Amino acid sequence: MNQCEIIAIANQKGGVGKTTTTINLGYSLADKGKRVLLVDCDPQSNLTMSFGIDQPDELSITLYHLMTDILEEKELPLRSDYILSFNNLDILPCSIELAAIEVNLVNAMSREITLKAILDKLRPYYDYIIIDCMPSLGMLTINALAACDRVLIPAAPQYLSAKGLELLLRNIIRVKRRINPAIEIDGILITMFTERTKLSKEIVNLINDTYGSHIKIFESKIPVSVKVGEAVLNYKSIIEFDPKGKVAVAYKNFAEEYEAND
Repeated sequence: MNQCEIIAIANQKGGVGKTTTTINLGYSLADKGKRVLLVDCDPQSNLTMSFGIDQPDELSITLYHLMTDILEEKELPLRSDYILSFNNLDILPCSIELAAIEVNLVNAMSREITLKAILDKLRPYYDYIIIDCMPSLGMLTINALAACDRVLIPAAPQYLSAKGLELLLRNIIRVKRRINPAIEIDGILITMFTERTKLSKEIVNLINDTYGSHIKIFESKIPVSVKVGEAVLNYKSIIEFDPKGKVAVAYKNFAEEYEAND
């Protein structure tokens, strides 16, 4: 029996490394021989564009079309019609059209489980499905939380990012009570960490003190680096682009720690 794990990378705060974490965790797992699907659930389409698709709105089938098919009770197209493959990673892309789904879901029946209906059909083909969530707590993120088995929370060592964790955790608990009782929190991954600054250390201590007793705080910390942006410009994961660099090494260490936590 296939034991596919669906992981949501979530934080309503933008700029904390959700997309970078999705790509590099996915790449690390795929590099170990795992079958991995990355799902772009953010209308900004940063994940999709990171793989060289500069005009996502020109794709014939995206997540928007699949969710619309579910809402309209239509048959989904063949998997090969919408899954894109890049080396050893598969991608379910999206475009700016996905923003319209937020409105369409408002009055839909079973609106919270529209994404789940799509991903459940894809489970047999993968070991991991990783969802890159949008930076909000709207219906698309609720759909991701309803569809996933586990949530990984990237958090930058910034005061507002740390304070925003409380709201996210409340929403996860709400989804667990009402929609998806199986959901678990994998833990908090510190991203964009600058070891030499006092503020970074203070915020990490704040996160540890506030949440460390009941949520895992991963030992691995992802440092800030301009190499991340350069990797995106070259349509590569940071592990491919700069394999011996500090960010690549940190993500490799994190993938090891994550699998050990599995």
